[in-house]
Amino acid sequence: MARALSNLLLKGITGSPAGCSNRMVPASFIQRGMRYSTTVPNDNDTHDDFKPMDKFQDSATSLKDVVEQDVKENPVMIYMKGVPEFPQCGFSSLAVRVLKHYNAPLSARNILENAELKNAVKAFSHWPTFPQIFIKGEFIGGSDIIMNMHQSGELNEKLKDIAVNQEKSA
Repeated sequence: MARALSNLLLKGITGSPAGCSNRMVPASFIQRGMRYSTTVPNDNDTHDDFKPMDKFQDSATSLKDVVEQDVKENPVMIYMKGVPEFPQCGFSSLAVRVLKHYNAPLSARNILENAELKNAVKAFSHWPTFPQIFIKGEFIGGSDIIMNMHQSGELNEKLKDIAVNQEKSA
């Protein structure tokens, strides 16, 4: 009886029986009186400033060039899920906490904002998982590698001159 009631209720909400399909389709839905849409409006009246856009699409710089430049110009570069102030996964959070322990300048990019950037980073490092940490232009690895280096004292040696240079310039 409960199953029949839940099917009836779901059919009333969605217009289809429960369990009919579990794939996501672009649509609008109402939750707590607010209307949400998973589609991008194709409205000619919408100003260009409010339309979604790819930040790198109009740029002459390729994503490969962006990654190369990031790694080259930043002593400590992390490609992570989220940002250092608000990591979006435990591994990214662990990596940031360990790196911040050394007071080294930390530069980061959120790979969740751009799937193409995520793929460009994977291609650059030949490594499939995130976070990905580069120190002085060298690919180090993820949070597990950083944690092992921290525990062995190797990370302290690798970041020592970066942290010292940061303190001198401050």
